Order: sequence, then structure tokens, then C-alpha cells
Amino acid sequence: MISSPSSSTQAKGTSSDLFDQSALSDLAQRLVEAAKRAGADAADAVAVRGVSHGVEVRDGRVEESERSEGDDVGLRVLVGQRQAVVSTNDVSGDGVAKLAERAVAMARVAPEDKYVGLADPSLLARDLPDLDLVDPAIPSTAELERRAQEAEAAALGVKGVTKSGGASASAGIGGMVLVTSSGFHGAYLRSSQSISMTAISGEGTTMERDYDYSSAPHAADLYSPERVGRSAGERAVARANPRKVETCQVPVVYDPRVSGSLVGHLVGAINGASIARKTSFLKDKLGAQLFADNIRIIDDPLRRRGLRSQPFDAEGVSVKKLAIIDQGILTSWLLDCATARELGLATTGHAHRGVSSSPSPGPYNLHLEAGAVTPAELISDIKQGFYVTDLIGSGVNGVTGDYSRGASGFWIENGEITYPVSEVTIAGHLLPMFKSMVAASDLEFRYGVNAPTVRIEGLTLGGR
Repeated sequence: MISSPSSSTQAKGTSSDLFDQSALSDLAQRLVEAAKRAGADAADAVAVRGVSHGVEVRDGRVEESERSEGDDVGLRVLVGQRQAVVSTNDVSGDGVAKLAERAVAMARVAPEDKYVGLADPSLLARDLPDLDLVDPAIPSTAELERRAQEAEAAALGVKGVTKSGGASASAGIGGMVLVTSSGFHGAYLRSSQSISMTAISGEGTTMERDYDYSSAPHAADLYSPERVGRSAGERAVARANPRKVETCQVPVVYDPRVSGSLVGHLVGAINGASIARKTSFLKDKLGAQLFADNIRIIDDPLRRRGLRSQPFDAEGVSVKKLAIIDQGILTSWLLDCATARELGLATTGHAHRGVSSSPSPGPYNLHLEAGAVTPAELISDIKQGFYVTDLIGSGVNGVTGDYSRGASGFWIENGEITYPVSEVTIAGHLLPMFKSMVAASDLEFRYGVNAPTVRIEGLTLGGR
């Protein structure tokens, strides 16, 4: 299937046009000014650019090639303590004035919310750092096809791989302009490139599937197509002929591909919105020792070339590196301005926003710092245990902290990874899981959430 640019977007003649946000900045400024003229007490406007291009390959042939381009805008207006948000992708003619008038009319009949409002001007970002987020070389369709085909060929070259589940390569540009009536005007762009491969081993009812991928803002930081494909193939072959295990309680070791999920569960529970609603099992744990004293978990929006890096948050507030867990202690919630006001605290600069929504808190680049032992040392004393490589489902209760995930991976016996295991469930509670966490030394920055190999004690493995 070939998809043309969306009808809401004017064709952009050269690649340099994609990096030019001046028209979006002007539009956002005009929206804010129009909102004030229409009667808003305060307003902010977000303009978002999205450009993506990707190909999918199977058995050496291109199965799908898609390209899309779109610019969308959102306007938030405040009338007293009443708020409304409207969005559009068409502001031709007198669309700016009409959008502003509609937003103000909606705000006037919205319920009052004593916590809404723009960020305090003293918190706004003034000097925006260069985070090197844009690769100016946009890969051609032919280059994306080459990457996908090389990844697939590498996977099929692994002994035991019987089929291709498909390879893909993509590239894109995303960015945001934010203008507020309190004086903030900022913009950033971030490019993205990726390669992925899914490989299948075995035949008939004994087939097993696995994958690998690489994503980065710059092509130079991607793993090579050959490395991605070979890894996918080797993973699929290693899963062949899985066994089942008896229900038991054992140490569980999380592969780096899935260990970041544990960080994700923590961050979901310290989101300011959950804390304000009192729907988090950590609602009373600020300042508490949740982990061993050698555990640090970092959120860093300013990492150069980071997948989720950005120089300011969705309210224009300065962002900074934050140790949300330091020496095992929970140091902070993740807050935007509204949740901070509700909790009687200051925003942590974690506001995120789409064009059709008001700001809400969320993380940036997360990582669990590396420990002192190697992965081999981490499992060396395990007589019987489970090494997780894949997790299934989302059976984690953020209100109670109960944890239950479907999983597959490998059995550990006498300190060695042995045979593949599938169709098991891991169960426990996040508080004792956090307390027993031990991190290995193999941290790599590959994802939006990164963690090394992690060991958790005493989890229940539900088998046959």
C-alpha cells in the first residue's frame, strides 16, 4: 500500500522546508493573540509537525511503503478558572479567529477548576539547550528498503530460521512549537530512524517468533541492519522447543529488553495525576526507602540525542535531569503545573501535551543506573530460577501494586541459562520487588526506558 500526504498538509518542496518551523511559530502566535481578542484571560497554542516515511519488506520484496506529513495546532484558553482546548489542521481564511472564538465560548460554559492556569513566568525556559536531536540527512525510500532487506537477509542467514516475519525501516521528523500569553515562545524538532526484524524458527505447530529493533534520532547511532537481523534470528532459534515448568517460587532475572518495564511501573505510580487522585499504591511513599541504597533511577530530558529529549516541557517550563530514586529513596513525583497546585508543590517540568488535550505529567528519558556485577555474576548463585526475555499483557494494578505478567524466557539451573520456557506467569507485589532489586552492569541506552539486567527475589512462577 502506498499512502500519499494527508490532505491537511501542503506539499513541502525540499527537505529544508521540513525543518523550518517559522510558519508554525507565526500561526501559534496569531492563535494566542486571537484568543485574547476574543475574551480569554490567558491562552497557549501548540503546533505539532509530524512527518513519517517507512517501508516493510518480506521475502526480499517491499510489501508496503507509506509516507505521511501533517501539521496540527491546538489552542488552550482560560476564562477565569474555566478552561477549554480546541484543535484543527485547517486554519485557512478566517480560521484563526473562528477557532479562538469557539474556544472562548467553550471555556465560558466549562466547569471551574481551581488548579488550571499557565505556568508561572519565573519557571519558563529562557535559554534552550542544543540537544542535537535532528539528523539533517533524510534517508530516501531506496535507502530504507536497503536497510530492511539487509536486516531480513541477516536473519534468514541464521541457522534454524525458517521464515521471515517481516523487516521494516522508517524515518521521521516530529516537533513542537509552543507560544503562551505569558511570554513564552519556543520550538524544537526531533528526527527519528528505526530498523526492525521479526524472525521465525521451526515449522508448523513448533514455530517460534522473536524480534529485535534499533531506534535513534541519528542514523549514525542505529545498530546496523545486519546486527538487528542476526539478533532477531538468534533469538528466534534460541526459543525453539520450549518447555513448561511447575509452579514454584524462584528468583527472576529480567533481560535488558524487558527490565525497563519495572521502571515504567514505578513511574506510572508516581505520576502526579495518580497521586492527586489517590489512586497509586505509592501515594504515601514520598521520601520512603523503596529500593536498596545503591539503586538510582534517573529521568533526563536533556540527554543529547535522546529518544525522548526536549528542551522545555509542554507548558514552557525549564526541564532538568532528576534522580527520582536516589540511594533507594523516592525523591519526587512527576508533576505538571495543575497537579503541582493540587498537591501544594512546585511543577517538576514534566508536562506533556497533544494538540487536543490539556497538559498532563509524564516522563522523558528514563534509566536505572548500572550496578557493579556482571549478568553472569548476577545469576551465578541461582540454583533454580527464571530468565525473562518477553512479557505479555499488562496485569499490573497501579492502585494496589499487585503484579502479574505472562512471560517467556529461559530456565536457570545452577547458575547457567539452560532451556527455553514459555506459557508461564510471574506474580508478586511491586513493593517487595523493588526492595529486592539488584542491577547488573550491562546498561545500554537503546530505548526510551533503559535498564540493565535486573534480578528480583521470591516471585511466584505460575506454570503447569
